[in-house]
Amino acid sequence: MQTVWPSTVFLVLTAFGSAAAQAVRAPDVPYVPTTEPAVEEMLKLAKVGRSDVVYDLGCGDGRIVITAAKKYGARGVGIDIDPDRIAEARSKARKAGVGHLVRFVEQDLFEADIREATVVTLFLLNHVNAKLKPKLMADLKPGTRVVSNTFDMGDWKADAERSLNDSDAGYFSSHFYLWVIPRRPSE
Repeated sequence: MQTVWPSTVFLVLTAFGSAAAQAVRAPDVPYVPTTEPAVEEMLKLAKVGRSDVVYDLGCGDGRIVITAAKKYGARGVGIDIDPDRIAEARSKARKAGVGHLVRFVEQDLFEADIREATVVTLFLLNHVNAKLKPKLMADLKPGTRVVSNTFDMGDWKADAERSLNDSDAGYFSSHFYLWVIPRRPSE
């Protein structure tokens, strides 16, 4: 019989507890689904096409990437920290018949690898967008389109803005912002 030393047990439990604590972090924003008219408007504003890879950061039930795949034939990746939302998104993608075009990752959006994206969609909050901006600028290729529902990026002026009267949203209109990642000085 092998003897397990108390210090070994402590180290294993400490390492496990530390990893579990990192994996479970409260979401930065409450879950509020994007209305179907807003999804359509965001994808139109970004001019999504078959060759695009749409990343939705804070994807919730996956409706943006599912619609991008179903309507435009784009590939998509949804990132969300909430395991229940990820499970729901995967189920909806299978039911929509686009499981081969989209995938959903349970991850902190600030740690996600988003370099493959040609379009990034957001429905976060102003301060979360501002915190995310350096990652977008560092990780995304020039020409990548970033579209936000309702919330801007502070001092980063949008390349285009659009409003939509959206009775589904429970208020008079929705506002959308589009930014295009600029060329870097060395390019």
